[in-house]
Amino acid sequence: MNANLFAALSAGFPSDLDATAIETCDTAPTLFHTWRDIERASARIANLLASLELPEGARVAAHVDKSVECLLLYLAVLRAGYVYLPLNIAYQSAELEYFIGNAEPGVVVCTPKNFVWLSKLAFQRGVKNVFTLGTQREGSLLERAAQHADAHEVVPRRADDLAAILYTSGTTGRSKGAMLTHGNLLSNARALKSYWGWRDGDVLIHALPIFHVHGLFVALNTTLMAGGRIIWQPKFDLASVLKSLPGSTVMMGVPTFYTRLLGDKAFGQEHCKTMRLFISGSAPLLAETHVEFEARTGMKILERYGMTETG
Repeated sequence: MNANLFAALSAGFPSDLDATAIETCDTAPTLFHTWRDIERASARIANLLASLELPEGARVAAHVDKSVECLLLYLAVLRAGYVYLPLNIAYQSAELEYFIGNAEPGVVVCTPKNFVWLSKLAFQRGVKNVFTLGTQREGSLLERAAQHADAHEVVPRRADDLAAILYTSGTTGRSKGAMLTHGNLLSNARALKSYWGWRDGDVLIHALPIFHVHGLFVALNTTLMAGGRIIWQPKFDLASVLKSLPGSTVMMGVPTFYTRLLGDKAFGQEHCKTMRLFISGSAPLLAETHVEFEARTGMKILERYGMTETG
């Protein structure tokens, strides 16, 4: 049995592959990505990675801004059987020198504006492949991927094979790479899908970063496995989130998302008619925020706790 996480995620895609999977809020006009788009685009990138003849278990580091194409890169790395290494876009040269030296990636993907200095750093650390990826569907990664086929057979992986490395916050010293397997991430996604009652027709507002566990694994793995639609926000924008709430069913956020919502006097039950689940994590939510949110909306915020090492 193939335990590759991508195989499990794609098994949850709806039968109608031409239905909308992701709706963007950072483009004009709005872009609608179908499930077929996800399948084909991630296949092209996976085929590009395969063409590089990387060693088994090679790491693919991503130091890029949030975009749908970055999500496609993550899925492509999984299906190609390599190891995904997301890096906080705020990291500068000294930090990246450590992470690249420590993880020894076979591929680095960076923003176009950082290519000159980051490619030099990567090449000095022995990385042979550096691509660019911007937020407007530009960069050498997509240009090269477009030359490859849009069909790809998912590479078999065992449950205990490595799927991702995420560096911890380093509160007790240098950041350490938490090694997460396909089995780890699949178990986490299945548990959350069950506990949080994901159902047909769920629509997630996604305004979190995707370089850490909350935005990448908790939010995206679970939604993709459930075949849910994603309202893609590049970051938390109050006006955009208020506009997206009616018609959505789930939102995952950090405490500041909820305090900013409550800071708008117009926010209330009218915005939450279709919502069934608000989730907060990554930092403690104050008791008064819980109380005020329930008083304003009639809904409770589900507070969850996670760790980079465990999901």
